[in-house]
Amino acid sequence: MAKTAKFDRQAVIDKATNLYWKKGFHATSMRNLQDEIDMRPGSIYSAFGSKEGLFKETLRNYTDMGLLQVQRLIDEYDNPIDVLKAFVKSQVIDTQTDAPNGVCMLAKTMNELTEENQELIDATKAHLGEISQQFVVLIKEAQTQGLIDAGRDPEALASHVQIQITGLRTFAKLNSDKALLNSKVDDVFCHYPFA
Repeated sequence: MAKTAKFDRQAVIDKATNLYWKKGFHATSMRNLQDEIDMRPGSIYSAFGSKEGLFKETLRNYTDMGLLQVQRLIDEYDNPIDVLKAFVKSQVIDTQTDAPNGVCMLAKTMNELTEENQELIDATKAHLGEISQQFVVLIKEAQTQGLIDAGRDPEALASHVQIQITGLRTFAKLNSDKALLNSKVDDVFCHYPFA
């Protein structure tokens, strides 16, 4: 009879996601993981294959959290531009206090890893692409509603939003004034290329 896992896999992945997001891949040691998720290295290897295997699952988890947040906002707002704006505000403002790190875990990973970790880089790029595609869907809907010029390239606008999130998150590390950050996010959607 096969042994069944004696841990809540999703709870472990959630804890590991927060740890990796806070410290980064290389700065997270097996000892850090062991302490955070309350599993011995042998159990981690048995359940996830390796430190990298667990990290891949945390990248997937982080991406799924972002996509779920977009879906919740779609359910809340009728206007796709309002969805994008609310998402950007949550990423820029809320992560200052409600997240392990104010920097996007995917962006942090792209900046940290080298070609020695090409498989993880490729996975991270794919996850960034999934989020970008969700932005494309919203932008196309905004074009259908006449909120954005139909002649604009949705993929380019989606990239623009991702770039703005990254820049604004860095700005938010220097300036914690929520009113200022709200106005900076509003500016993204009040001016070219969205206006």
